[in-house]
Amino acid sequence: MTTIKKNLWILTEERPKIKVLEMIFKYFAQDYNCGFFVDNIRIIPLLDENKCFDFTYQVIGFSCAKVDKVYIKTVSGASSFTDFLIFYQDNQPVQTDVPLYAIEETKTDDKESRNTGVFQRCSKFVFIQNYYPTTKKIMLYALQVEQKEKPTETYIFGTRLLLTLGVEILGKKLDENIFKPFTSIDEVIKCKKSMRRPPAGNVPILITQSNKTIQISGRLYKSNSLSHDPNIGALSIISAVLRKLGWKDNIVITQHGLSQKHVSKTNKFVQIANKLNIGLLDLNVPQATFPQEYWHYDMKGEKLATIFIHIVVENFTESYSVFENHAGCEKGYFQTSKGERIPLAKYTDRAKYKAGDKDQIVSIPDLVLLDITETEAITIEGKKYEFRQNGINELAGYDAFDNLYLKKYYTKYKIVRTVVLYGSQEETIAEIQVGFLLNQKGKLVLGIKAPKLFKRAIQNLLDYWN
Repeated sequence: MTTIKKNLWILTEERPKIKVLEMIFKYFAQDYNCGFFVDNIRIIPLLDENKCFDFTYQVIGFSCAKVDKVYIKTVSGASSFTDFLIFYQDNQPVQTDVPLYAIEETKTDDKESRNTGVFQRCSKFVFIQNYYPTTKKIMLYALQVEQKEKPTETYIFGTRLLLTLGVEILGKKLDENIFKPFTSIDEVIKCKKSMRRPPAGNVPILITQSNKTIQISGRLYKSNSLSHDPNIGALSIISAVLRKLGWKDNIVITQHGLSQKHVSKTNKFVQIANKLNIGLLDLNVPQATFPQEYWHYDMKGEKLATIFIHIVVENFTESYSVFENHAGCEKGYFQTSKGERIPLAKYTDRAKYKAGDKDQIVSIPDLVLLDITETEAITIEGKKYEFRQNGINELAGYDAFDNLYLKKYYTKYKIVRTVVLYGSQEETIAEIQVGFLLNQKGKLVLGIKAPKLFKRAIQNLLDYWN
């Protein structure tokens, strides 16, 4: 008896990580009740007959009876997009195909941030239901720091809301006696009421029910706009859960801090409010239209080049990244020479910054690669081709970053700064500060003074395809 094999297609805005891929493969194999093997996973850029990048990666080192090949493509999503869409089919996905899984990945535990670890991402699961209601939704914790031994009240409440909405949790150990779905509206309200209040001056999220209205307090105003992401997530998922548990009457957000001018029909919370019939106290919620497409293939972003050079270096040389902040992706930790992962400081001196000295802001690069062979720490600024001069100018702004991290943890390494570009039809680079260009045709163009690591990585990739 033969087993039918299809391809796994992984569409993502993020730089694909080996650990995350392994967790996805394991989940798929368990879900489809089939065995699998993982052996030294590698991510390989596909090149065409002209040795140009095909804007597709293939994953090797994963073997499964029900999977033929695994491909990865970079996409851009609508205003609230999960990190990964997984399709199980022969052909490259199109927007009308329904993904098998929608996965939101985070490295953040509530040990670091209660809100970022759960609530900030909740709106994505509410948003995607309007496009793919049958797709399995997964919150994947790819933790890089030790999990908090005792979960916070915020994390427990948020996770129970996710479970009620049908989101599965991967990558964390959850006590089934604590983390269980809510079964009634009263249970949600009582659980929230029992939680410790925030410090004085903060607006607490409270749920109150009277007759045919449920009011939820929560600040949505931030930086002169409707942009308070943790509360957008919290209020979205509370409302979605109330609707799922059967509440059909009014839901009104109070103490939001907004004026009518802040409520735009293109805002993601306003779009969710339209779908869930949520009101804002004393304001009119405009009629919003969801983007027609949830995602599209990214053929414009600067990260096409920075992610490419990152993947080629880590899969075709002995070298690796110690920090990544690809455009539109989750910011990573800085990896010290002892392998510890630490969050970056925002300011060299917070007190001086609060006093008005904006020079205290620590500018961070898009990528830092460690060249083991040449003993070089390569700091990379990514830009679209048309903004290459901006990238060159920004290279001068990394002194604070170097002093805080590279000079402290990699004292023997020479610091090299370079720009990586995406775009245009150009096949040569004039500026010596530019180390690499990936053009729109997928042509791999090395700069005049490209770091030796880039040259080795690209040559090894070409040799692989030869």
